[in-house]
Amino acid sequence: MKIRKAVLPVAGMGTRFLPATKVIPKELLPIVDKPVIQYLVEEAVLSGIEEIVFVISRDKELIRKHFSHHPELEALLKARGKHELLNKVTPIHGMAKFKYVYQDKPLGDGHAVLMAEKEIGNEPFVVLFGDDIVKHEIPATKQLLDHFKGESILAVERIPEDKTDLYGIINPGKKTGRLYEVLDMVEKPEPEDAPSNLGIIGKYVCTPEIFSALKKAPAGKDGEIRLIDGFNELKKTQKIYAVEIMGERFDTGRPEGLVAASKAFLITK
Repeated sequence: MKIRKAVLPVAGMGTRFLPATKVIPKELLPIVDKPVIQYLVEEAVLSGIEEIVFVISRDKELIRKHFSHHPELEALLKARGKHELLNKVTPIHGMAKFKYVYQDKPLGDGHAVLMAEKEIGNEPFVVLFGDDIVKHEIPATKQLLDHFKGESILAVERIPEDKTDLYGIINPGKKTGRLYEVLDMVEKPEPEDAPSNLGIIGKYVCTPEIFSALKKAPAGKDGEIRLIDGFNELKKTQKIYAVEIMGERFDTGRPEGLVAASKAFLITK
């Protein structure tokens, strides 16, 4: 079954980058000469995705503007003979079909995915969060889709054992190559309580049943709906798998990760 759609939840505040993100969404901060969010869109498109649903907040309209046609800029570059720059700008709005929905309150990453339910409909889809950029010749999303057999898949990587309290951690079952059956998922366990060192990163293939699972899953103590809780609910009726992703991952939601990504991608320019 071909997966055509991806959801990119990008409504978060980006407080780690204040004051830079007071006006500019953190997803538009650059890795060399392209914003973080464009790397994710390109990853999705190179993996066969045709439609991108952005979940944004009202103060992130600049993301919509970035992926929209900009005839004035294109005309100016053409008139000045800046053809190399024109060739970078022109394809952006045509990479995929873009849609936008709003998350007006910060009620969790699972709630953000729920906001896209109407646009997704009854078909499987990809979820890509805006902080995780993976550098590898095979796009990380394609690595997931290559293992898709009709059941949800999480992307995982091996993390330092003393960092488990920063990740959702899977309890892995049967392993086939880089594919694991997921027996359980624990949100940010202390190292002594972690069932493995396989941490979940922000890339998923979801079946449409995740929407009803998210509606059933209890909210956390902070009132937020977590995607991991939706998967734990879904696990009652469907198997869930995880793929250990190949490549170097950069957490661009942290200043040090954004700088590291810029250095890594600058080398390839």
